[in-house]
Amino acid sequence: MATRSKSSQRWLKEHFSDPFVKKAKAEGLRSRAAYKLEELVERDRLLRPGMVVVDLGAAPGGWSQWVRQALGERGRVIALDILDMPPLAGVEFLQGDFREDAVLSQLEALLDGTSVDLVLSDMAPNKSGVDAVDMPRAMYLSELAMDFADRHLRVGGDFLIKLFQGVGFDDYVKELRRRYEKVAIRKPAASRKRSPEVYALAQGRRAQIK
Repeated sequence: MATRSKSSQRWLKEHFSDPFVKKAKAEGLRSRAAYKLEELVERDRLLRPGMVVVDLGAAPGGWSQWVRQALGERGRVIALDILDMPPLAGVEFLQGDFREDAVLSQLEALLDGTSVDLVLSDMAPNKSGVDAVDMPRAMYLSELAMDFADRHLRVGGDFLIKLFQGVGFDDYVKELRRRYEKVAIRKPAASRKRSPEVYALAQGRRAQIK
């Protein structure tokens, strides 16, 4: 039987002692990530009844689950991930690789011309541990998410995306500022302090890119 590395042992200890992990388990939520979204959404009042929300990189479903509960019975939640995700009542799920045109076409078919009110992206690549490899992969996914929002988000709609600080980060935020009336960088309490992840909240999609 293989022994766990010290880093994986440390991660497991941190994970199971994490108050947000314990809270998620107690409240029947699929992921501690739901509390990141809860803080971000409630601070800026991003959700309204009847909204159409697309959740990119949704598995295991923590964000979609929380949004569905917050919206109640009105509105649509469409989730996508390369990984399988157990069904959630009221959530339309598409499994596939967001980098593939065929999968994007399937997602667009699900929308069937409906404009989106809120695009969420918690996507992240599988990490190699080499920044020179991981950052370009992460930025590529982020650019795809921004392109999707460009095509499907209604004018005035909002875009919330996880980003990793590093090469390309500043340029990406500049591109968001060209597209949206207001852009803020957030670090929710449930995001681990040592993690380089932050969330960019872009509000009020402009009719034209500046």
